[in-house]
Amino acid sequence: MIARPTSLLVRTNLTLAVSSVAIVAIAVVALQFFVVQPIAEQSADDQAALLVLTAQTWVELPPESRPYFELELAEQHDLYIGAEGAAQHPPARYDESPFLTQLEERLNVRLGQPVAITEGDDLLWATLPMGGYQLQVGFSGTRRDIQPLNVGLIIAGLGAGVVLITSAIIVLRVTRPLVQAAERAEAFRGGANFDPLPEKGPKELVVLARNLNTMAREISSLLSNRTTLLAGISHDLKTPLARMRLAVELLPETVDPVLVARLERNLESMDELITDALKFARGTHEPTKPTELQALVADLLQRQDPPIPFDCGKPAKTVVEVAPGALTRVLTNLINNAQQHGQDAQVRLRGRQVHVIDNGPGIPEAHREAVLQPFFRLDRSRSAATGGSGLGLAIAHQLCEAHGWSITISGHPSGGTDVCVSV
Repeated sequence: MIARPTSLLVRTNLTLAVSSVAIVAIAVVALQFFVVQPIAEQSADDQAALLVLTAQTWVELPPESRPYFELELAEQHDLYIGAEGAAQHPPARYDESPFLTQLEERLNVRLGQPVAITEGDDLLWATLPMGGYQLQVGFSGTRRDIQPLNVGLIIAGLGAGVVLITSAIIVLRVTRPLVQAAERAEAFRGGANFDPLPEKGPKELVVLARNLNTMAREISSLLSNRTTLLAGISHDLKTPLARMRLAVELLPETVDPVLVARLERNLESMDELITDALKFARGTHEPTKPTELQALVADLLQRQDPPIPFDCGKPAKTVVEVAPGALTRVLTNLINNAQQHGQDAQVRLRGRQVHVIDNGPGIPEAHREAVLQPFFRLDRSRSAATGGSGLGLAIAHQLCEAHGWSITISGHPSGGTDVCVSV
C-alpha cells in the first residue's frame, strides 16, 4: 500500500494536482463537444456545399467555357474537376478520417444518394452524379490531418502543466514559511540563541511569526530568570550550609554519635543537591566554541580515578561547535552514574556520538525515559549512600536539551547500559 504523505507541501500539491487535472479534463471535453466538433461539422458542410456548387456550375456552363472554368478552379481554389475518366488516379479508398467521414455524410444529404471519396495523385476525389455526368472533383487532403484527440491531449498536458506549476509556486509561498516556522520551533530549546522568524508575507503568516517570536522571547526570559534564581539560591545556601557543618563539628562529645552521623549525611545530601543545581545553572548559559571532541573526552577520562577505558575507533579530528564545560558536565554525570550503578565503565567515541557503557544490571526499557526526570530512582531510595541525589541523569538530559544535543539510553549486549550523547 502507498503511504499517505505527511508533509503539508506534498498534500497540498497532490490536492491541487488532482483538481487541476479534473478541471483540464472538463475543459477538454467541453472544448471537444461545444467547439471542435461543431466547427468540424460546419467545415465539412461548407466543403460539401463548395463541391456540389462547383459541379453544378461546371454542368451549367457551355462546353467551350468549361476548360477556362477548370483552369480558374485549379489556380484560384486548388480544385480539379472533370468528367469520369478524365482524371488519371487510382480509385483507392482514403485513410479513415473523422472530417472525411462527415464530408461524405454531408454530400449524401445534399445529393440524396451515396457519394464515395477516393484518393489519388496526392488529392482526394469526390465522384458526384450531376446533370447526367459522373463528375470527379479533386481537392486537397490537408483537412483530414485534423486530429482532435491529439489536440485534446496537448491541451490537457500543457494545461495541467501550467496549473501545476502555478499551484506549486502558490503552495511554496504559503508552505515555505510554515516549514520554516516548524523547523525553528523544533530547534528551540529555550535558550537565548533563538533566530527570530521574518515577520513578512501574508497577514496570517505575519501573525504566526510574530506570536512565535514573542513566545520564544518570553520562554527564554522565563528560563533565564529561573536559572538565575536557582543559581542565586544555590550559591547563597553554601554559606549557611558551611555554618551548619562547622556547628556539627563543634558539637560536644556527649552528643549521640548516631545523631551526628545522620546530620552529616543530611548535610552531604544538601551539598550534593546544591552543587548539582549550580552545575546546571552554569551549563545552560555557557557559550559555544569550536572544540575537538576526541581531545575533550580523552582529557576528561585522564582525570578519572580509577582510569576508564577509552575507545575512539579510527583516530579522526572531529571539531564540533559545543559548550565544552556543559558537555564535560554531561559526560561526568554519565560516567559517575555508570561507576555508581554499573561495573567496568567504558567510553566509546564514534564520530559525533559519545557512548558511556557499563556492565551493571541495566535499565528496564519501560524506565529509560523516566530515569531522565529529576529525583527518579529505580530502587525508590533517597539515601545518598545508595544512589546520590537522583539529579545526575536529569541534569545531563536538561543540559543536552538546552544545547540541542540528544541523549538516548539503550541496552548493551553485555547486559548493562549504553547511554549515547549525540552532539
